[in-house]
Amino acid sequence: MGAKPALHLGLMSGTSLDGVDAALVETDGERLARPGATLTLPYDDPLRARLRALLDRAERLARDDAELAEAERALTDRHAEAVAALLGAAGVAATDIAALGFHGQTILHRPERGLTWQIGDASRLARATGIPVVHDFRSADVAAGGQGAPLAPLWHAALAEGLARPLAVLNLGGVGNVTWIGADRAVIACDTGPGNGPLDDWVSARAGVPFDEGGRIAAAGTVAVAVLARLMAHPFFAAPPPKSLDRLDFAAAIAASGLTVLPVADGAATLAAFTAAAVAAIRAHLPEPPLRWLVTGGGRHNTAIMTALRAALGVAVEPVEAVGWNGDALEAQAFAYLAARSLRGLPLSLPTTTGAPRPMPGGRLVRPE
Repeated sequence: MGAKPALHLGLMSGTSLDGVDAALVETDGERLARPGATLTLPYDDPLRARLRALLDRAERLARDDAELAEAERALTDRHAEAVAALLGAAGVAATDIAALGFHGQTILHRPERGLTWQIGDASRLARATGIPVVHDFRSADVAAGGQGAPLAPLWHAALAEGLARPLAVLNLGGVGNVTWIGADRAVIACDTGPGNGPLDDWVSARAGVPFDEGGRIAAAGTVAVAVLARLMAHPFFAAPPPKSLDRLDFAAAIAASGLTVLPVADGAATLAAFTAAAVAAIRAHLPEPPLRWLVTGGGRHNTAIMTALRAALGVAVEPVEAVGWNGDALEAQAFAYLAARSLRGLPLSLPTTTGAPRPMPGGRLVRPE
């Protein structure tokens, strides 16, 4: 018999570095009982810049680096603020929460080297909130030989009960990832390639804005077909799932592709097309074509990306709100759900989602002192 559903609070700081998403979910880790309140607490520009700087030098970063420690404290404190704000808005006491699911911020992901690195001080967060914290969701999977990503597929499958299948749930954050759910409830997942990350970096450097709001810059440009072809020649796209990426894995390919000489709008259009072409390439590795694609993450707000996806996929491509889901909170909800699963010792990943040799439990629990 399953455990009694309880309130869990999930926290997610994604590869887009925009802020902390927080979400309440009442669940026993198997069935969704009730999605609750959500919010996003943006990072201020200095913290975002600090985190981006850590990404840029993560390969060379010492674990006792002073700037790393300072950024980790600021990141953790912002998560604590998000918890307090969400509980206050929802009228929920900290004592009503079974656990926080704290993903932290990925600054380096190299599963082929047995390495995945998320920063964030779980003990500090537990002390600040007075709530038990489940963290370190990826390490056990990577240590067992898995990719450690993506981790939201079991949540997507739980949400998708009752929807027509096969179905694809596409998350477009800094990196793109897909969950394929078959008619028999089989789940396959992997990263697809670039999400918003390269486009965000492009418009930040060339237009002085943090992201291409609504896809307006990309929509004003023309795709450089030859550059796109060079980008799609990257060996990642021929590899079957499971597979995963670091946010900056395409940086060298982009630098060598000829993109950097393009006008800002044409470069943005080409990177939006790159995101869509990368998603379309994954179809060759799926058992059956999805009947529809449901898109979550910030990329669903980019009309240039969504238009390119519809053209590339040739079937219904809709934001997840079309089926009543909250695309701004889906990953935070996933970590609430995974925290509940971790507390019960249930798998967080499957061989078909991360390549781990068996269904893998994971996560570590820290209690408030």
